[in-house]
Amino acid sequence: MVKFNKKKYSTTLKLILLKAINDILPSEEVIIDNSLNNGIYGYVEGFSMTEEKVEEISKKMKEIMEKNYSIELISSNSEELKARSNKIEREDVRKLLDNSGWTSIMEYAIDGYHDFVYERPYKFTGDVDLFELTKYNDGFILKYPLTEEKVLPPKIDTPKIAKIFEESGAWNQILGVDTLGSLNEKVLHKEIGELIRVNEALHHKEIAKIAEQISDNKKIKLVTIAGPSSSGKTTFSKRLYIHLRANGINPIVISLDNYYIGRANVPVDENGKKDFETIEALDLKLLNQNLRDLIAGKEVEIPEYNFITGEREEKGTMMKVPEKNGIIIIEGIHGLNERLTSEIPRENKFKIYISCLTQLNIDKHNRISTSDVREIRRLVRDSLSREEKGEGTLAMWSIVRRGEERHIFPYQEEADALFNSNLVYELGVLKSYALRELIKISPSSTYYEEAKRIMRFLYCFVDIKADLVPDDSILKEFIGGSIFYKY
Repeated sequence: MVKFNKKKYSTTLKLILLKAINDILPSEEVIIDNSLNNGIYGYVEGFSMTEEKVEEISKKMKEIMEKNYSIELISSNSEELKARSNKIEREDVRKLLDNSGWTSIMEYAIDGYHDFVYERPYKFTGDVDLFELTKYNDGFILKYPLTEEKVLPPKIDTPKIAKIFEESGAWNQILGVDTLGSLNEKVLHKEIGELIRVNEALHHKEIAKIAEQISDNKKIKLVTIAGPSSSGKTTFSKRLYIHLRANGINPIVISLDNYYIGRANVPVDENGKKDFETIEALDLKLLNQNLRDLIAGKEVEIPEYNFITGEREEKGTMMKVPEKNGIIIIEGIHGLNERLTSEIPRENKFKIYISCLTQLNIDKHNRISTSDVREIRRLVRDSLSREEKGEGTLAMWSIVRRGEERHIFPYQEEADALFNSNLVYELGVLKSYALRELIKISPSSTYYEEAKRIMRFLYCFVDIKADLVPDDSILKEFIGGSIFYKY
């Protein structure tokens, strides 16, 4: 029995899936699209998947595993693959090879079926055995174990997230970019400036639409904004504020940070460490009382939390909601959790979920992880604004992810509006900033292999100049130079 490795497992299983589909539908093109419902969503272009066809593919996958085919490495030399790119049938792979200076692409074969991957698989198809393939919309969801316990993740359905991914795919069609190779082609052909402007315009258009939803509903008195780390919540909140003002709405903004109960009173997690991310670390009673009073038109003293002392200041800030078209905006990790504002009627609230949901693929069979993009965003921001070393950010990332799984993702479908903060071009900009930190990580570090993995991925991108990014872009929250704040 081989040692469990999540990346090897998922890469091997994907190759088996692609071979199975090729055996059954040899003339059709498969798209591995994005993470969804605790699995990977994919579809066959121009083909509506049926329950019967999914079951047939699943049986074929099990047959391939049982036959225990060798997974043969054909080539791991990107220069050799680049030299014969004109003989590769798939345009998406050719574009990547022709428009990237260096890639970690590898060609493997299973029983005559050839494909390309960026992480090494196991040596045999029998090295994986647990998966679930189910029909979803016109495509399928592939699930696999995420930990050494080798159990499938629980079933969930996130139709709102699925819709956001679908809309993002439509944005990519507008931009004429759906794979890394096509993005690099735009950069090399000096077409990236226009792409950036159109991509940013799509963001503005979506924020304006959300502002209209809020402005048109006179019952809304409170807007909450939540999302995982490095989603761009701060810039989004400030841009939403501007759009609301343009619609004649007068918002006041409250930070949940000021409602911490005090460092000494914060509960501990299962490891005995202070858990500042749990909702129990907030003074919910005071928050709801303040919100009720503000909505009632009263002037309220909002507490001010001192992160140095770990306690609230003796005096807070007096605030009052404007009488004409006044509303409250709260940005914070628990914004979607109904417990946070339980004393405010649901009809008076509008909840927004913001996340960075990348829809740019490396090629048609290899997706870019949303989590990886957010990790790179945070790595860059931490180094520029907090002088945090790259190793420190990588060390904290698993803790950050655990908090998101507990406190954010279970509530994402509660949102009234969802905003995808991803920009199709952003990794080309973030690349140089991230590499400066990652190359400093020593081979003796626990996080050296993770740093190498991210570096291999980033080397595939052609650099994009930061001065092409507009000053109000969400991306400026991470690379600096935002008009909304300085660092």
